[in-house]
Amino acid sequence: MKHTAPGFLGFLTILVASLLVAPSVALAEPITVRFTEGVTRGFPVIRNLKGEKIAQGDLIQVARGDRVESRMVFRFRDGSLYDETVAFAQDGVFTLLSYRLVQHGPSFPESIEAWVDRTTERYEVRYKADQESVEETYRGRITLPGDVYNGLLTTLIKNLGPGASETVQILAFTPKPRLVKMLLTPTGTEPVLIGESPQQALHYKIKPQLGLFASLLIADVPDINMWVLSGEAPGFLKFEGPLYFMGPIWRIEPN
Repeated sequence: MKHTAPGFLGFLTILVASLLVAPSVALAEPITVRFTEGVTRGFPVIRNLKGEKIAQGDLIQVARGDRVESRMVFRFRDGSLYDETVAFAQDGVFTLLSYRLVQHGPSFPESIEAWVDRTTERYEVRYKADQESVEETYRGRITLPGDVYNGLLTTLIKNLGPGASETVQILAFTPKPRLVKMLLTPTGTEPVLIGESPQQALHYKIKPQLGLFASLLIADVPDINMWVLSGEAPGFLKFEGPLYFMGPIWRIEPN
């Protein structure tokens, strides 16, 4: 039985969740805030590689002082749901405060509802391997390092310095929570058209650091790619990759 974990644009832990046998060691530093987040409303979509729309998203983000709360909901045409809520601080560095995710439906091989809170150091996971399985519940305590960033990879990439690579961590629910290192690496710039206006997009690859576990894979883990608009006000353009372990390649982009 494989275990997967969700995590939108932060959500990449699922690629390695079934391979983990021990938590990672925290080594990286928190990411410095270069561009503060504010009030945002957006309607991204998920498409398959044929360009067919398979899910409609609704993003609501509200900033209150240095605290930001963001919720992303994707409703799939087959009735599946991906619902992710993240709260974080942006006081000098980005700090994950709490995280919650609900994922279920035909588009996902497993169902999961999980949350974690930095202040209380508590977590809870409700997990079903498939529709016929009995639901399992896991509760416990976990101390979150400063560089854990579930649901925030897009925000981090917008704040990296020119040409900078960073290694951060994601909490993977396997179904019990474990830490996974993720390498964020720029690959260069690419020309894009926004309407009729030529712009430059920064292309990043996001790679889970599997170490020795990479040799256990029967097939290669697909590349995870993200594009952000460069300039004075960087913005998200597109994500391309699987949303769960060895899943299909999907694209997330503005509607």
